[in-house]
Amino acid sequence: MAKMASARHILVNTEAECLALKSQIEAGEDFAFVAQEHSSCPSSRQGGDLGSFRPGMMVPEFDKVVFSAPIGVVQGPVKTQFGYHLVEVTSRTE
Repeated sequence: MAKMASARHILVNTEAECLALKSQIEAGEDFAFVAQEHSSCPSSRQGGDLGSFRPGMMVPEFDKVVFSAPIGVVQGPVKTQFGYHLVEVTSRTE
């Protein structure tokens, strides 16, 4: 079976905003709510949910986090050509 992961993310323009939102989530704010309010990605409508994907389907910086980070722990800021992401892996198969 191929390796797969599911993740959700929040995309913003600055590292400072990314860090501020991460603090809010770590203080108990709901990830999906923060995504809906702040993320510039169309996935914000689904609370940042990106669904399932295989390695290589996302940009390399994103892939690296999604296929190595612990499940359920918010990672970031992760810088890509799109901006700064907070990433939470929701599931993964090896």
